[in-house]
Amino acid sequence: MVKYRTKKHGSFVGKLQSLTVVDYILILFFLCFAFITFFPIWYVVVGSFNLGKDYAAGGVYFLPRIWSLTNYRYVLSSSLIWQGFLVTIGRTVLATTGHIVVTYMVAHAMSRPYLRFRKFYTPFMLFTMFFGGGFIPYYLVLNLLGLLNNFLVYIIPCLFSVYDMLVFTSFLRSIPEELREAAIIDGAGEFRIAFSLILPLCKPVIATVLLWQVVAHWNNYFDSMYYVTDSRLYSIQYVVKTLLGATSVEGNTSMSPEDLENLTGQTISFAAIVVSVLPITIIYPLLNKQFAKGFMLGSLKG
Repeated sequence: MVKYRTKKHGSFVGKLQSLTVVDYILILFFLCFAFITFFPIWYVVVGSFNLGKDYAAGGVYFLPRIWSLTNYRYVLSSSLIWQGFLVTIGRTVLATTGHIVVTYMVAHAMSRPYLRFRKFYTPFMLFTMFFGGGFIPYYLVLNLLGLLNNFLVYIIPCLFSVYDMLVFTSFLRSIPEELREAAIIDGAGEFRIAFSLILPLCKPVIATVLLWQVVAHWNNYFDSMYYVTDSRLYSIQYVVKTLLGATSVEGNTSMSPEDLENLTGQTISFAAIVVSVLPITIIYPLLNKQFAKGFMLGSLKG
């Protein structure tokens, strides 16, 4: 066992000695790049744990000067924050599920060579990927449909994506046609083939689209900013955006006057950012792991 460790250590030292000047420059460059990327996140976290009044004096960069959880108590006691979480969670779950179902159904149809007018549908949908009516016509359409100031404005417009449909279609065309022919011989209908036979094989592409949609919906604040005026329908990211623009601290009956005096709008914004990003930071690696697992399953079955 000792010999094995010595061998490994010697191998590591040998690799270090074999590095050239260019290798050391690249290592230094990427270390600097990693620091530049990570430091803004660390700066926000440090500010969120520092006493607001002390932070306003400046000079807080790497560690909190006066530790305090007052910023988080203020944020977590806000009903608007919790309401934003509920809206965003509901939006993410419903819109992502609906998007995958609708996009898969369209992709399944488009992957069939005998679909009528398929040559017309393809360029028609591709045209919408590159050209749109613009913001004002889109706003007017939402108004005519009664989706303004409505929770469904987060769901219905996001049910279909041409790009995701193309991703699904490309994967569906790689599935052997013999599986479908065997199902038809056994008497399976189109819906049974699509949802009982083909859909379970689409784990890699479903995991990929799921990852894209969850991150996109969780981080979106544009819809709340332009299409919603009811504060009860604000997403968590838009709530954080409003806190970022706040220059003063509003009264909070659940906190003492002394705590409110020590708060500033900037440190409250930092705490709100951390709170809003934390769930997706935890969920993202889990989804990424499922994506890798689904990709391997798909490759074995394919």
